[in-house]
Amino acid sequence: MKKQLTIIGTVGVPACYGGFETLVENLLTANLIEEYDVEIVCSTKAYENQLTSYKGAKLTYVPLNANGVSSIAYDIFSLFRAIIKRREKVLLLGVSGAIVLPIIRLFSNTKIICNIDGLEWRREKWGGPAKAFLKLSERIAVYWSHRVIADNDAIAKHILDSYNKVSSVIAYGGDHAVTGRLAETKENYFLTLCRIEPENNVQMILEAFAKKKDQRLMFIGNWDNSEFGRKMKETYKGYRNIDLINPIYDLDELFEIRNKAKGYVHGHSAGGTNPSLVEMMFFNLDIMCFDCNYNRASTANEAVYFNDSQSLIDLLECNFDSTSPKLIKIANEKYRWSIIQSQYNELINNS
Repeated sequence: MKKQLTIIGTVGVPACYGGFETLVENLLTANLIEEYDVEIVCSTKAYENQLTSYKGAKLTYVPLNANGVSSIAYDIFSLFRAIIKRREKVLLLGVSGAIVLPIIRLFSNTKIICNIDGLEWRREKWGGPAKAFLKLSERIAVYWSHRVIADNDAIAKHILDSYNKVSSVIAYGGDHAVTGRLAETKENYFLTLCRIEPENNVQMILEAFAKKKDQRLMFIGNWDNSEFGRKMKETYKGYRNIDLINPIYDLDELFEIRNKAKGYVHGHSAGGTNPSLVEMMFFNLDIMCFDCNYNRASTANEAVYFNDSQSLIDLLECNFDSTSPKLIKIANEKYRWSIIQSQYNELINNS
């Protein structure tokens, strides 16, 4: 009889949202499906066409949103449901529902493996009460999970320094983003791709290119989903060298834009290993990152770094040594999905 694994904490599959969803989609390999009866919890709010199975995994639907404040109820409901069904192992992605783990550990033998994601409580979008709750959830997740996953060495250091707990470092894959042949010649533009949130230093990047009018920027993001995004769009839409582009989810279409860019500007300041960064490391281009320990860990200090608009302008004006050869080498050694799949399979089997 197969062992049982339930995956909780994503919008669901097929992947249509973000990093965790792409992770789950890529974990559904023949090895995992042959060994485990895999169940993935999905949100009814995200899928009009609700498949019952996908790539060998069974899909279960919960009538709640998987993001924002409702993610707490979504994950808690999913956890208790898995416990009632006596599922052998749970892979919990994120800490939203971790508040109930002490109760679950008291009444269940289910093994809990938790990827705590980035340090969600540091994100600017959360108010004081939300930050306090998320920090408490992180603490509970670290102490009450059987195994803890950090997606970045800097996150693992935080867990060790803050909680005196050792975690397993497993990043994200990025080679799925390369859907064609890499271009040998590039077009004259830089690319930024992110959710339009303050902690991704959106304004800092736009401000730099607004001043550096001889450099073109293509900036892809969800501009219309928040007051902040709409304000940024209104402020910078008039600059001829800045193209503000709505989200693109088709990998082939996105590949064409990534492949032709001469450089990538990565502004994320929160989280751990950002999927958008490791994906871009597989392309033959220079990468400029906001200077924080997470980005330095992901790029092994081999990118170039900025900490404000002026330092980004300085990078745009100087002739630094190309970062692409070293970053492609790092990507192939650390961020291929075959490597990530093997690391997750080993952790799940030994939990």
